[in-house]
Amino acid sequence: MLSCREEVLRITDELVNVESVVNTEGEIRMADRLHQIIAAFPYFAQHPDQVIKTRTVDDERERYNVLACVKGTKAPSSKTVILMGHIDTVGIEDYAHLREKACDPGRLMLALREEPLPQPVKEHLDSGEWHFGRGVLDMKSGVASHLYLLKYYSEHPEELAGNLVLLAECDEEDGSHGVLSALKELKKWRDQHGFDYVALINSDFVSADCEGDENRYIYKGTIGKLLPSFFITGAETHVGSCFEGLDPNFIAAELTRQISYNPDLVDDALGEFPAPPVSLKQMDLKPSYTVQTALAAYVYYNFFILSWSPKEVLARLKEQAEIAFDSALRTLRERHRLYCERSGAAIRELPWKTRVLIYEEMQDMLVKEHGERYVQHMQAFKEKLLEDKSLDTRMFAARVVEEAWNWMKDKSPAIILFYSSLYSPRVEVTGGDEREQQLLDALEQAIAAFQPHYPRPIVAKNFFPHISDMSFVALSDDEEGIRALCDNNPAWGTKHYVEYQDIRDLNVPAINIGPYGFDAHKKYERMEIAYSAEMVPNLTNEVIRRLLK
Repeated sequence: MLSCREEVLRITDELVNVESVVNTEGEIRMADRLHQIIAAFPYFAQHPDQVIKTRTVDDERERYNVLACVKGTKAPSSKTVILMGHIDTVGIEDYAHLREKACDPGRLMLALREEPLPQPVKEHLDSGEWHFGRGVLDMKSGVASHLYLLKYYSEHPEELAGNLVLLAECDEEDGSHGVLSALKELKKWRDQHGFDYVALINSDFVSADCEGDENRYIYKGTIGKLLPSFFITGAETHVGSCFEGLDPNFIAAELTRQISYNPDLVDDALGEFPAPPVSLKQMDLKPSYTVQTALAAYVYYNFFILSWSPKEVLARLKEQAEIAFDSALRTLRERHRLYCERSGAAIRELPWKTRVLIYEEMQDMLVKEHGERYVQHMQAFKEKLLEDKSLDTRMFAARVVEEAWNWMKDKSPAIILFYSSLYSPRVEVTGGDEREQQLLDALEQAIAAFQPHYPRPIVAKNFFPHISDMSFVALSDDEEGIRALCDNNPAWGTKHYVEYQDIRDLNVPAINIGPYGFDAHKKYERMEIAYSAEMVPNLTNEVIRRLLK
């Protein structure tokens, strides 16, 4: 068993001391510092071409990944294990008056002793067995574990029958430019060094599933995430004649009631259940106040998947949108009837009908109606829209749909369904091929070997329950599912693009062995030292040794 606790803690603090909030210059400083640390190892002084810092591609920001590899000398082998972890963090504003200490665990923990703390947090702080600070859990202690193993094998290559690659990637907390760019470098190294990537071990944080859960989880594969989005058009009217129009916000509200928290939209697989969808934005598109109802509204939802494809999700959500539209119109007709009965106004039949289109369906209609003139106009519109740097991919996509809608001959109220953001693909590791089975066997044996050294149950589950960059190292979706994703993202090819072939080319089975703790992304972020700095490196090392034997 490796005696690694103090060294992993020391490296963790060294990494945490560099404030590396995503989408800031701190990401550059973090990559610089990590590259300096690794380049100073004697092994890399002799093999300087085996540690590189590479800038992300197709990225509006300047930032870098760091990659390093150690070639084992125990026996000639092309087998290679990738150790992956991200070096960016979320912001530190939530630390308020302790903000300057957020990235200095020692000073922060001293300051927290003077603060009123929730009881569980105080108990952890007083115990001396927990480590606090921004990034200690998510996920610089995980990177520290990997860095410890890289250093160990750089000093003992004779113990390694195969090769070890470290990928420390930026931008995990936002757009995953880091890992998507690193795919190209991993492919280059595969060709240059003859690497056969047999497995990837990520080190993102793990936590309890619920209050009282004592398990320490290891995950095989990862959850997927989509952002289904809805552009909702109505019929504008003066508020004094509200029944003469159709308020798109009214439809949007019913759509959110239908989709948010809906257990029928939970994609359970292998006995595991992700969280149901929930609204992340709901707004109308009126630029300013008027006494007229809005012309359009825009909503989007977080949507986790384990087995469904992007194409299947579109079909399910189109059905849900139709149910919501029907329900909204029924309620509207009933309220109109009741209003007329009370006021003495004449009851008339409201003209609105349920109408839901998937973006691809609307595109086909518009191309048939307007031909090349529409295609060229929309391409020019997107290019012009790219000049507005205030638009993220989600609002960019909404503006594209809004412009396309202007070309529709039939402008009766409708819901347009599309995707407006990065898709984090689901990844299954179920033993479907020899590499997957070998990884699962190695993991099972590693847990059995080290469970006696730790008092809490170490339990393997099938899907990492949070978004992680494991989504971009293998692809469980078929071509049809990816095509549906691309064809139904209005920003595709301009504001947003992913080279999915790079993922297919790498296609390495992935697991997550990461630090344990609580309150990631919050001011009491903390990791349990015994599991994070002792068990994680040893479990990871045991998997490596069994894969590269």
